[in-house]
Amino acid sequence: MPLHPLDPAPTQPELNRRTFLLSAAGSLAALALPVLSSSSQASSAHTLPPLPYADNALEPVISARTIGFHYGKHHKAYLDNLSKLTAGRDYADLSLEDVITRSAKQAGDAAIFNNAAQLWNHTFYWRSMRPNGGGTPPQALREKIEASFGSVDACKQLLAGAAISQFGSGWAWLAQDGDKLRVVKTGNADNPITSGLTPLLNVDVWEHAYYLDYQNRRADYVNAVLDKLVNWEFAQQNLKA
Repeated sequence: MPLHPLDPAPTQPELNRRTFLLSAAGSLAALALPVLSSSSQASSAHTLPPLPYADNALEPVISARTIGFHYGKHHKAYLDNLSKLTAGRDYADLSLEDVITRSAKQAGDAAIFNNAAQLWNHTFYWRSMRPNGGGTPPQALREKIEASFGSVDACKQLLAGAAISQFGSGWAWLAQDGDKLRVVKTGNADNPITSGLTPLLNVDVWEHAYYLDYQNRRADYVNAVLDKLVNWEFAQQNLKA
């Protein structure tokens, strides 16, 4: 998360009464901030988390221009739409995961599901990549991958195949299903949560994820992400015992 510098100390020798009261109130409020409970986390869940890196940190695989449009326009639009759709409804007080699972079962709430899932999917996508990514997964994940697919290369090939072959917009996922890992693909906003799977990482194959940099060469984008940006450490963090 971005750091916020401390305000500079006042230069006047003494604070006037009004400034003192405001300063004291702010200090007391800061001291009184509680550790977030599950309910307070749920009420603040519908936010746009900051990118985990600078907007040019994934170059040359993904340009700062693409990140600017993708994160600043598309991702933010899902949040804005969700906020409008859930205003005054029970959904506004649920965690994002709960919004997704509940709205997926309600035919009349397709718009809520689409925007909630896309908000979640994109936040997960940014963390599924890192500068100077790729390489060999950490041991616990590597062992799971080898047990499920035979090798890391075989896993990457399946992920690339799922991403490239997804017809139209969607996602490719590495997911955990009990003791095994699976590669799955989903269309539009769908994600593995609704199928009871645990997502480990994903690759976005909506056109806005790559078209400014790769035009119609989706395969080049997918392979570059898996070779140079994939965040295996994040995937391991998502493993369930």
